Amino acid sequence: MVALNINGRAHTVDVDPGTPILWALRDTLGMTGTKYGCGVAQCGACTVHLDGQAIRSCITPIADAQGKKITTIEAATDGTDTIGAAVHAAWVKHDVAQCGYCQSGQVMSAIALLKGMPRGKQPTADEIDQAMAGNICRCGTYARIRAAVADAARAVA
Repeated sequence: MVALNINGRAHTVDVDPGTPILWALRDTLGMTGTKYGCGVAQCGACTVHLDGQAIRSCITPIADAQGKKITTIEAATDGTDTIGAAVHAAWVKHDVAQCGYCQSGQVMSAIALLKGMPRGKQPTADEIDQAMAGNICRCGTYARIRAAVADAARAVA
């Protein structure tokens, strides 16, 4: 049994401690907002926050999450987080999503970037590109993603 804090709630899962966080979320807890893309941390679809840092949940063992806070897309965009709400609104405004499969990972990476910025500082295009690197969008909406991140940053400044 592994005790976890996911989206501010206590959960206990009966999985091997080496089970990737992704599978505990999706298969054990039914939280399917976090997506499986590649299984080797190359595409970013599985991105969640572990103590506020964007991580690839497909390769991170659940044991590494004990005593830490996991935040998934379900909580990050539920409207209670100012930055999450700004990113979500910018995604809609810039019509970022096409197929949508990568979007939960893209949004989680964008939120981590903005939460990590000093208050009032806007990320540069290079900082946005660096933070979003490793998040693959098969539809190629990278220009819209970059614009949405910059727009969300202005909204929360």
